[in-house]
Amino acid sequence: MESDEEFMNDDDEDTDFSEGEEDYLTEQMGGSYEAREKKVERSDFKYEVLSSEMISHKMFEIIDEVNTVFQLPTNMVRRLLTACRWDKEKLLERYYAGDQEALFKEAHVIDPTKKPKPKIPVVVRMNSTTKSTVSCAAAASPVQEFICDICLLAYPLKEMTGLECQHLFCAPCWDRYLKIMVMDEGKGEIISCPAPSCGIAADETFVLKYLRQPEARSKFQYLITNSFVQEHRQLKWCPSPGCQNAVLVNQVEPQSVVCKCGHSFCFKCQLDTHEPIMCEHLKLWKMKCDDDSETSNWIHVNTKECPKCHATIEKNGGCNHMICRNNSCRSEFCWVCLGPWEPHGSSWYHCNRFNENDAKAARDAQAKSRAALERYLFYCNRYINHLKSKNMEHKLYEMAEQKMQELQLLDMTWIEVQFMKKAVDVLCQCRNTLMYTYAFAYFLKKNNQSCIFEDNQGDLEMATEMLSEYMERDITNSLLHDLKIVVMDKTKYCEARRQKLLDFVYEGYDADIWEFIDA
Repeated sequence: MESDEEFMNDDDEDTDFSEGEEDYLTEQMGGSYEAREKKVERSDFKYEVLSSEMISHKMFEIIDEVNTVFQLPTNMVRRLLTACRWDKEKLLERYYAGDQEALFKEAHVIDPTKKPKPKIPVVVRMNSTTKSTVSCAAAASPVQEFICDICLLAYPLKEMTGLECQHLFCAPCWDRYLKIMVMDEGKGEIISCPAPSCGIAADETFVLKYLRQPEARSKFQYLITNSFVQEHRQLKWCPSPGCQNAVLVNQVEPQSVVCKCGHSFCFKCQLDTHEPIMCEHLKLWKMKCDDDSETSNWIHVNTKECPKCHATIEKNGGCNHMICRNNSCRSEFCWVCLGPWEPHGSSWYHCNRFNENDAKAARDAQAKSRAALERYLFYCNRYINHLKSKNMEHKLYEMAEQKMQELQLLDMTWIEVQFMKKAVDVLCQCRNTLMYTYAFAYFLKKNNQSCIFEDNQGDLEMATEMLSEYMERDITNSLLHDLKIVVMDKTKYCEARRQKLLDFVYEGYDADIWEFIDA
């Protein structure tokens, strides 16, 4: 094992890299370290983490901003923005340059300049009195009552209510209807009028006025907020269980964001941070791993392919005489040599002797198929290895906590021992990146750029394993000072190697130099 001194700079404790490592970086990446210290800016990507209260504030902020132009009711503007996925510029363009009638219809609201007249069934009843002093006109005064189309009961007009569509229903029926829509159907943003073929949606003020149950009111307000986040292209909920924060970005890109809860995820697909592989390739990789991993391993160990039709065949008996069960093939061959079975048993034919001419065609065809399987298993096994390491992150942090306590017993302050936690943070980031580099490499075609990528990948893998090894060393007074320097040195080196690998990959994306296979 190489000595600690090879990874330390004895002259300056604060130097980032040892002399050998800096020379190595210069040789591999080109140019001086100072020139390469500046990170590659791929975009002006920025984001903000919003709490539940901040989400509501942001929603009304956008509504107020748009309403300075429209001068329409707040709830109507919210519906119009929802129809345009909260894109203010798109709404303004459609409102002033497009078909306003189509826009209002898509938003499930009625144009305020075209409100229809109410059409409701009326029942006229005659009031009568038993007093003889009352005139006939007073004794037979008519009273109008309106029939609710849901419960079919008659109510005075003041007890009937409805939306802009002027379909009126009684307050108890509205309460029951809204409760069913919210609690059972989970609808919040679009709760349509109960009238048949009417698509006009109830606004937030109306729902909260007639929805009486506190639990239903609370769920409705949550659904409105959730709808805002779901419909807004630049907003995504943090996928961490129990977290109620959302992330707002200035532009939608497959970039990593970190929530205030500490969870890191890709904004575009909301999966865990998966640099450097793109979301589309990661989806294909996960599907392939879920579908093929165990099957491919079993096939690799237990089967062979028919040399003629290449069907996968399992041997289920002791005889080496194989007959392909493919009805269009039915070829007979030897399980051992994959050659034709016909000459087997002849005095001149010996299966124990390799015959290049007889087996060449079968070997070439099967080799191609097996090579593809071997290639997949190569990357899959390394991906799974780093995945297992990632799943043990909690053990790494427990180990770091124990080491930090040991260091404090050896007269280090709490601030001085924080380098251990930093080292674990970087170690976990490096293992996560390495895991996804193997998924990225699986789809990558071989060329000069892919070779440079593999060199960078190998450098990061080596540096990560070295840092992991130093983290697991026993702590003694004699090694305390040296261990701190080496761990800090290797932490910074791993961090730099990871960033250089990612910068190289993203430069390749920007320059369109990566070529991918169809897998």
